[in-house]
Amino acid sequence: MNHSGRIGFLLLLASLLAPVKAQDIIELNTGTILDVEHDVTYSKNQHGLITEVISPSMEMYFPTTNNDDLCPAVIICPGGGYSVIVYEGEGISTAKEMAENGIAAFVLKYRLPGSSADDRKNLPLKDAQQAIKIVRENASKWNINPEKIGVMGFSAGGHLASTLATHYRPIIDNPENTSLRPDFQVLVYPVISMQDSLTHQAPETSF
Repeated sequence: MNHSGRIGFLLLLASLLAPVKAQDIIELNTGTILDVEHDVTYSKNQHGLITEVISPSMEMYFPTTNNDDLCPAVIICPGGGYSVIVYEGEGISTAKEMAENGIAAFVLKYRLPGSSADDRKNLPLKDAQQAIKIVRENASKWNINPEKIGVMGFSAGGHLASTLATHYRPIIDNPENTSLRPDFQVLVYPVISMQDSLTHQAPETSF
């Protein structure tokens, strides 16, 4: 292998070994791009769980390989019983794996519903609809296949994902009439039954 060939191989190896990092965070309501290191749109507790989302957003992870083919995309809804969001464990770690395997991943920071305020009950679904709307409308820009945009949810996030997939009539402003229906859904230990023995109070009172 000649000198230029060795350099090219080392550069390729470095790119494969480099850790996957979020490219951007985008605020759902304004479209503003945020600095990952200085995102102050949420609060978290001493355990690293998000306890309040001031402004909903998505953290974006794109495939690390250079490929001209359109990639599938998935919006990830971490769980937490609608009282917290397990953002790192169920969101970021999953997104990194997806990106490493050629899938664009968007980790959703959705607003948590209030315990009794009626005007807050639909906030998670509104944020999930806004997320899929943004991804669809930017599919060409982000090299995403517009027919392969899905949703993935864990626990209560699985409840949110399944609700998005089955109750996709808009509850947000949608003047472009963009399809808010996911092309696929992946549910991981979801809370999707209202039987007392199988669910907890949060999904019953969140929508």
